[in-house]
Amino acid sequence: MRKPPVHKSLRNAFRGVFLMMKHERNFQLEFATFFVNLFLIFYLKLSSTDTILILMVSFGVLATEILNTAIEKICDFIHPDFDKRIGFIKDISAGAVVLMAILSVMVGIMVYWKYVEFIFNNL
Repeated sequence: MRKPPVHKSLRNAFRGVFLMMKHERNFQLEFATFFVNLFLIFYLKLSSTDTILILMVSFGVLATEILNTAIEKICDFIHPDFDKRIGFIKDISAGAVVLMAILSVMVGIMVYWKYVEFIFNNL
């Protein structure tokens, strides 16, 4: 099978992100928090290192959610009826998202704390 040109592969990949945005509520919420973080990066004038940390965990949550959704869709396709084994697979996949979200909150608190503290100390 011949591989598609790079531009078609990229188009398909971005289509996947747009499909997630259109159909998956959790992804929509996580994407909204990504934009909140973008706003805070510029508003608080984060350092390069802090910006990289925030972007890494933000994209990590989004990527993990995409993988979780893919696993759930495959499970539903392979076995549409309830099965405890499929439930186990879906639960551990969702667990990966939760762990990444917890990490992102921890990093967010550690990064933003010093900026918020600075603002309150200078009021």
